[in-house]
Amino acid sequence: MYAPPPGKQPGPLSRPAPWRARPTSRRARTRHDGGGFREHLRLGRKGLAIGIDIGGTKVAAGVVDADGRILSEARRATPGSDPRAVEQVIVELVEELGRGHRIWSVGIGAAGWMDLDGGTVLFSPHLAWRNEPLRANLQQLLRRPVLLTNDADAAAWAEWRFGAGQGEDRLVCITLGTGIGGAMVMDGRVERGRFGVAGEFGHQIIMPGGHRCECGNRGCWEQYASGNALGREARILAQANSPVAQDLLAAVGGRTELITGAIVTELALAGDPACRELIEEVGEWLGLGLANLAAALDPGLFVIGGGLCSAGDLLVEPARKAFARNLTGRGFRPAAGIQLAALGPNAGLIGAADLSRVSSRARR
Repeated sequence: MYAPPPGKQPGPLSRPAPWRARPTSRRARTRHDGGGFREHLRLGRKGLAIGIDIGGTKVAAGVVDADGRILSEARRATPGSDPRAVEQVIVELVEELGRGHRIWSVGIGAAGWMDLDGGTVLFSPHLAWRNEPLRANLQQLLRRPVLLTNDADAAAWAEWRFGAGQGEDRLVCITLGTGIGGAMVMDGRVERGRFGVAGEFGHQIIMPGGHRCECGNRGCWEQYASGNALGREARILAQANSPVAQDLLAAVGGRTELITGAIVTELALAGDPACRELIEEVGEWLGLGLANLAAALDPGLFVIGGGLCSAGDLLVEPARKAFARNLTGRGFRPAAGIQLAALGPNAGLIGAADLSRVSSRARR
């Protein structure tokens, strides 16, 4: 089912806002971010930690210091779906990285749902973890404190501590990739909800009766504002043999099934008009979803990360405009900022390591 991008609506009023403008400099923003709590973290444990980010194809690990710097790194291929094999890879990485460093703790970030205690993986979409007591298993193998967290939560924490979210006390992080992931850091805590599964922003229904989603519903946000959505819309355009898609078809040798969001982004950055238009539409859907989240959560800042963000301003500027058009109470309220993430693909392992270091102070 085709759905047009979000319609144009009246924009913000031009009269001066009656509230103070959001501080923009880091120095000005620090008084809004629970500075005492940040200082508490800064003065806390200084030891090194290992962060491990487990993805569907690779396991990335790094030794991270108390300032979020990666001192050394290592990687392995994700060993299929065998939980014991994944545990063994984690042990190998920790042993390899620990030879040259004195490691205090280990943080594990992985896609999936964790229980509120942070000890059990309830479900992981990429691995065969179903009610897996991963923390207890790894602590027995590693003989070190282990923290287990969702990969999006880890990335959001890293951006709040060391990246684009510094200076904000209410941060929402959105990750645009195959789908849409999300996480929140509120008043110095990772907010996971009552049952530990908060942040599934990609599955808010934004177009009732729209595209079928893998979750079973129709019209989920990630069906319109993700890398997969960008690739799908580009394939539809190419399959129609539209004259505006000729460069796109040429890039894949006429094989429309090879068109992906990454290819569309590459061509858009090179100046292809059709691909730029496709990214702009995805940006508009992104901005509409952010406006919905702002109505519910009222954050100070949205940080946008993930592979699709390589499009930069081609994606973010349309998102900002659509956000301003669709924001509830526009013209009469402060509006959250929208910024690209700063730490790139290392955010997950940096955040997992740092959370393991400060886990006694941060909600897991």
